[in-house]
Amino acid sequence: MKIATFNVNNVNKRLPILLAWLKTARPDIVCLQELKAAEADFPEAALRKAGYAAAWVGQKSWNGVAVLARRREIVVTRRRLPGAPHDKQSRYIEAAVAGIIVGCLYAPNGNPQPGPKFDDKLAWLKRLNRHAATLLKSGAPVVLAGDFNVVPTPADIYPGKSWDKDALVQPAPRKLFAALLRQGWTDALRHCHPEDAPYTFWSYWRNRFERDAGLRIDHLLLDPSLAARLKRAGVDRKVREAPEASDHAPAWIVIE
Repeated sequence: MKIATFNVNNVNKRLPILLAWLKTARPDIVCLQELKAAEADFPEAALRKAGYAAAWVGQKSWNGVAVLARRREIVVTRRRLPGAPHDKQSRYIEAAVAGIIVGCLYAPNGNPQPGPKFDDKLAWLKRLNRHAATLLKSGAPVVLAGDFNVVPTPADIYPGKSWDKDALVQPAPRKLFAALLRQGWTDALRHCHPEDAPYTFWSYWRNRFERDAGLRIDHLLLDPSLAARLKRAGVDRKVREAPEASDHAPAWIVIE
């Protein structure tokens, strides 16, 4: 089974790129982030024609997450991250697909930092950690996949100082990501590529993709049962080369 995550950065604008990638890569389960589409504007019909069922939480102009499944049923179990009833941002959806619990997430960016947006980012990640611990205790096979907006370590970003003040690389979110791993989650890309985990994001600025000045912020975290079945992991870098592409590339895993 192939499971992928892709921050599509506007699902309708990038729909041709998304459909072409689905046809070529043929993932069984896909987590999408940053839909930037209201509920009614999600391209369900086009995805269904391509062979994918979909469940989504939309938000006009911002955020938005979705789970796609090829020839499999999607049973949505949660449309919000628990712990903050006032939070109306569309950043989390959870579903059962083929016997696996799939948590698709789009964490807050947190910039500028310090400030209220950074505080919201940390609060959201703390809620994620609490919910992740509950999912682990359930004993079900679980994957948490999406744009965490955290560069876990200095090895996950190109050398340089241009990001030093950015929220993605600050000690506090890095500590919260590390705390997830201590719970028992496996960072699939790092596990399969211990010395050179591929980047998943390249800013549009200053030819950073062409220079491979990238970051790794899209992650697939596996519970112990799925980690034991992990065979391969990678990033479809060529998707980022397309004209008008998202600034992210799809990351994926194959489990037995």
